[in-house]
Amino acid sequence: MNMKKNAAEKAVEYIQDGMKVGLGTGSTAYWAIVRIGERVKEGLSIEAVATSKASEKLAIEHGITLTPLHQIGRLDLTIDGADELDPELRLIKGGGGALLREKITAFHSDRLLIVADESKSVSSLGNFPLPVEIVPFAREWTYAALERLGCSVRLRLEEAGNLYVTDNGNYIADCEFGIINSPEQLEQELRGIPGVVEHGLFIGMADIAFIGRSDGSVDVMAITTKNNSG
Repeated sequence: MNMKKNAAEKAVEYIQDGMKVGLGTGSTAYWAIVRIGERVKEGLSIEAVATSKASEKLAIEHGITLTPLHQIGRLDLTIDGADELDPELRLIKGGGGALLREKITAFHSDRLLIVADESKSVSSLGNFPLPVEIVPFAREWTYAALERLGCSVRLRLEEAGNLYVTDNGNYIADCEFGIINSPEQLEQELRGIPGVVEHGLFIGMADIAFIGRSDGSVDVMAITTKNNSG
């Protein structure tokens, strides 16, 4: 049973003709893009933007026409995945390395729809290392500042062993905090570190989550109020 595929296809049902849609990045967002491509072939008309070069490529392969950002304006919705989500729909994202573009796109969307399998639904955030995008300049200082927040830090590497470089030319520091008791406080602490471009805590941004279960069902979690503070 493909839990990710089930969740993604349920979320894609929310897309209506004429919408402006953000396309997420990652293994679950993959299935959303595939299904959107099928609906486009069936006659669905949308404008779309992608959150990574990988998603751009996938969208084009599946017949989804992408609109330049300066032409599209605000989005009706974005469909994206998550590495973790808690009962308040606070998220950890960035396992795929696209957290900055994902957060920009989510911020400029009226609704953020999250798709995930049941393993990503947790009672508290933090088992998944928190990705933090940092600039290459003085990365050692930024690395040390992150460690002072009480986490274990490692710079993400590619399979070949080189430093992973984001689509924006930055590095990813994966920070192991363990259970994050106050995501809001940590968010503010991370924002106070020069050299941090963006972090993978998405708080007050998600509206609906679709959780694929092993029995084939899809749970739908909804938040009625949205902070959208990024």
